[in-house]
Amino acid sequence: MRLFMLVASIGIITSSVAFAAEPEYDLEAITQASALKNQERSYLSLAHENDLLAGSGDKFYTSGSQITYFDVDARTPRVIQMVADKWLGFDVGNATLTSFTMGQKIFTPQDIRIASEQYGDRPWAGWLYGTVGLANVYKDHVDQFGLTLGIVGPWSGAEHTQKFIHKYVSESPKPMGWNNQLHTEPGLVVSWDRRWPVWREVSWKGYGLQFEPSVSFALGNVYTYGGTGMTVTFGPNQHVVQDTPPRLFPSLPGTGYFDVPDAGWSWYLFGGVNGRVMARNIFLDGNTFRDSYNVDKKILVGDANAGLAFTLGDTRIAYTLVYRTKEFDGQDDPSIFGSVSLTQRF
Repeated sequence: MRLFMLVASIGIITSSVAFAAEPEYDLEAITQASALKNQERSYLSLAHENDLLAGSGDKFYTSGSQITYFDVDARTPRVIQMVADKWLGFDVGNATLTSFTMGQKIFTPQDIRIASEQYGDRPWAGWLYGTVGLANVYKDHVDQFGLTLGIVGPWSGAEHTQKFIHKYVSESPKPMGWNNQLHTEPGLVVSWDRRWPVWREVSWKGYGLQFEPSVSFALGNVYTYGGTGMTVTFGPNQHVVQDTPPRLFPSLPGTGYFDVPDAGWSWYLFGGVNGRVMARNIFLDGNTFRDSYNVDKKILVGDANAGLAFTLGDTRIAYTLVYRTKEFDGQDDPSIFGSVSLTQRF
């Protein structure tokens, strides 16, 4: 049993360690102890991001949804193992956790009621994808690898999804410009990131404040970038392990794993910043292999986020508010959207 790798990444690890320059514990040992209590558990996470969840209107990155599943016994597909281990040097072994994700993202210009092309505004685009994620926990850090395959354009189903939701769910204006969306194109992204989950920690009167720096890279015809950031968490020291809530790419991924304390419930606050140097963003640069509408993207893009996660029994729900700086020349306002995730363990 690959018990000590059940946790793909650690968001909160409570301990009595005071603020220190180096961790005085071993992440592998901590995750092993947690896994021994949860060796039969599987996790299913639903995540939805939408600008309406932040009250900012229907524009730019307007919606994204995904579902993620993982358990301790999930085997790494051979083709993924070959790509990650033999070709790219990610250490795939018996202790590697494998997760599986399916998702869809929708992008529109600022005014969805205009049927003609809106020059100087964001292209209409959809993205339907699947990701196989791998994670290794080491003594003081967590490495994650992702191989994402999908489709951009009409085959993504974004037009039908948005029109259905606007007609039957939200009663929003009918989106009129989908005839202008990016052309059909297969998409590939290879991603890698490293997190130092408890790089610094302050414990005070039963509460912990923890700092987690990270670096991330992605390469593909959909996204190519390098980034770095810092996440800060605050909550009661209840001797439980909590991963950060699942988020949609290009945000740093979380598995949704959580431990429940003896009291049966827990909570924590979190916030952070992340900056990316964007070399490629198909949703702004346009199609890779044929001409399409595009805008001049900004090379530097930053995110700031804050949220709350609450656990009750085998269920955890989290809300995150995200502020994303302007992504292209001519963008009037930054993107502000909310993210809600629900994780059930069984």
